Amino acid sequence: MKGFQGTSLLDFPGRVASLVFTGHCNLTCPFCHNAGLVLDPDSYPDYPLDELLADLQKREGFIDGVVISGGEPTIDAGLPAFVSLLKERNLQVKLDSNGLAPDVISALLEQQLVDYYAIDIKTSLSRYNELHTKPVAVEALRKTVSILKQAAAEVEFRTTCIPHLVTASEIAAMGELLQGAPLWVLQQYVPLHAMSEEWRKLTSYHPQQLYDLAEQAGKYVDQVQVRGV
Repeated sequence: MKGFQGTSLLDFPGRVASLVFTGHCNLTCPFCHNAGLVLDPDSYPDYPLDELLADLQKREGFIDGVVISGGEPTIDAGLPAFVSLLKERNLQVKLDSNGLAPDVISALLEQQLVDYYAIDIKTSLSRYNELHTKPVAVEALRKTVSILKQAAAEVEFRTTCIPHLVTASEIAAMGELLQGAPLWVLQQYVPLHAMSEEWRKLTSYHPQQLYDLAEQAGKYVDQVQVRGV
């Protein structure tokens, strides 16, 4: 693990949670806010597991669970074992993921190790190669979406609405992918901390534009939420 935040009221809906961050990612999204964890995770010291568990122990009775984020947690081979340790401590677990490792997510589901999945749907599948230096296996994401639509766990799919990456056209394409999903969250884009200097100069959508996209998205899924406005 590469980072720890003791308390968050925002990152795990309906719960008070601690946050744990992993290093490395299988995407290099130019709008990513955790560039260091993606591009140079070795520059961050490892957070010893025993210290992390001790920190969580101190918060027993105050926190409800732990959010595992990144980077991309599903490419960390130690993820299942770590989540098992959290569940042994009666902590609820939320996983933030880009959904490109369906076999990992399927195994976590089978073992009932994760209570809440938050899966990023960044743009239409046809544009995913714009988010990495190598081709992206988008069929893996399609498989994850299919698995989680039927999951016996809380699931949200979420999209950060970056004006030139997420337009009405992309909402339609993503909507077809997510058809029948329980929850789709549209998030406002905050350019300040983007990985790419060019993307820091972008202007976010006006709130009404975001709500217009949400109205369109609502045609495809059970519930739509807008965050960050």
